[in-house]
Amino acid sequence: MKFIDLSIPLGIGTPAWPTYEPLQVKYFKRLAPNGANGQLVSHSNHLGTHLDGEIHFYTPGKDIASLTLDFLTGPGVVVDLSDIAGDYDIYTSQMVEERVDVHEGDILIIHTGFHHFGWDQPTADEIAYMVKHPGPDREFAEWCKAKKIKWIGVDCGSADHPMNTIIRNWMPRQAKEADAHFQAKYGQPLAEVFTDDKYQLMHIEMFPYGIIHAECVGGDIDLLLNQRVNIGCFPWRFVDGEASIARIVAYVDDDEYEALMAKKAAMPKTRFGDAIGPLPPFATRTNI
Repeated sequence: MKFIDLSIPLGIGTPAWPTYEPLQVKYFKRLAPNGANGQLVSHSNHLGTHLDGEIHFYTPGKDIASLTLDFLTGPGVVVDLSDIAGDYDIYTSQMVEERVDVHEGDILIIHTGFHHFGWDQPTADEIAYMVKHPGPDREFAEWCKAKKIKWIGVDCGSADHPMNTIIRNWMPRQAKEADAHFQAKYGQPLAEVFTDDKYQLMHIEMFPYGIIHAECVGGDIDLLLNQRVNIGCFPWRFVDGEASIARIVAYVDDDEYEALMAKKAAMPKTRFGDAIGPLPPFATRTNI
């Protein structure tokens, strides 16, 4: 059994979710004269690859320490929606089921392709990563409940559509772009699609059902698109934690691992050594 890392690198350059505290690191001792290096670290929980816990939005919910390893690991799918869900788009359960066989109780990892705009990528674009990625409407959330999805992972800033979060108020220029896009593609203004009763539904409506999610997934995700695979998420055993930085991996057998590493060897890499798959068709920004 071998591991494929689906986590993004974590450093002081890793952006936290907008307005959350970034990672800060300082040395409090050094080899000379202390005989060892030691560091102090401070950060919010919503930074890098991280798992949102129930109590992030649901007061009587579980903290991170209460999540069992049986819950955090198991069979699942990595679905690629990057060719059909671009800037500000809405993805649906039908899109997922057309590409992968989702079983009841699966872990679901959604590849939007927006990890290509993460801070670790040569095509980094923080506004795209946090503000323009696609997301779901209530139909998708209800499907997740019906499928009894264990937990969800996304390769972008949020499991919610960014225009169904407070970002819609914080980024008025992008909200105007999204509104024009919604009217052209869906025939409705943004305010009529994401009404107040749907606000941040992937958090507020799902966490009471125990369906939580990991955000900012990445790493070598491009090696596993539209595949069934065993997946594990490893946050801290964090008592009273509302979320936690986490390591997410896929488990593959030795033969499959060798084939994936041969595939990776032929692909371009990030400066941290992760494979870079083909850019999605929507990736037409001037900085690329």
